[in-house]
Amino acid sequence: MLLAAVYEGDFRDISYGFRPRRSAHQALHRLKEQCVKMKAGWIVDADVSGFFDNLDHGLLPEILQRRVNDGGVARFIGKLLNAGVLEDCALKHSDKGTPQGGVISPMLSNIFLHHVLDDWFVRQLKRRPKGQAFLIRFAADFIVGCTREDEAHRVMAAPQERSETCRLTIHPEKTKLVRFRKPTLQSESGRGNGTFDFLGLTHYWPRSRRGFWVIKRKTAKKRLRRAMKSLWQWCRLNRHEQLKAQYSLLCSKLRGYYHYYGIRFNYRTLEKMLYHAERSRQFWLRRRCHKDNTMWDKFKRMLDLFPLPRPRIVHDI
Repeated sequence: MLLAAVYEGDFRDISYGFRPRRSAHQALHRLKEQCVKMKAGWIVDADVSGFFDNLDHGLLPEILQRRVNDGGVARFIGKLLNAGVLEDCALKHSDKGTPQGGVISPMLSNIFLHHVLDDWFVRQLKRRPKGQAFLIRFAADFIVGCTREDEAHRVMAAPQERSETCRLTIHPEKTKLVRFRKPTLQSESGRGNGTFDFLGLTHYWPRSRRGFWVIKRKTAKKRLRRAMKSLWQWCRLNRHEQLKAQYSLLCSKLRGYYHYYGIRFNYRTLEKMLYHAERSRQFWLRRRCHKDNTMWDKFKRMLDLFPLPRPRIVHDI
């Protein structure tokens, strides 16, 4: 709370992760606005490899000392960083990284990346572009949009050099340069247009019902497969629980899924998730008992009496 009061006024508007009154959906809305407003044709999709595990303990105190010159606060943060992690009944210590799940880890990550990435981009990189550029960051994931291809290549190489200076690594496989612009007749018949994933959603350019090119978002394939697999395992492990309790928890899981992924143009993917939930539920309920065929008739009536919640669009962005 003390660090938030000190740094919240310093943080840039391009940062949306782990901040009060800011969310992932606001970052998605800002990303779409910037792409349309600047007519960004190139996207640098980057990710810091193992950020929470590789946060440098020597560089972080130097960054904190610039704004917080209190020895008691510095010692307290040092104790939190060196407290260690309990794994398999064994306490392990590390000279780098911040414990994932720790209450102070999100704030420390924002402070570190604010100095390493946000300030550096606004003060140095953005001042020398040949075209326009913007940055959107959520925790350790960030997107850079550019209007020109040569500038995009320069921007793509710059964060790698900056991260090496700050003892971090940009993930080589998750970092890529994507051609992302309103398609033309030439691009439709030729090389086509690219897509990219950000905050669990795939961004792409399709045509609207009226024939205009628009930016749409849908659930990323990896996130959808992971959610389906997790729901299948949950239905298998909880098939012997009381039916009403099982039904209530499953409805809560679906509502939570809809609350995040329920954005415009993503309704079909939500329907796929609902269909998978219904099939998973029916499949494992049938395996509760193999002795009495009337048991399944009872379950079928229960399924009709307690239907799962339908998908709905929660965020109009």
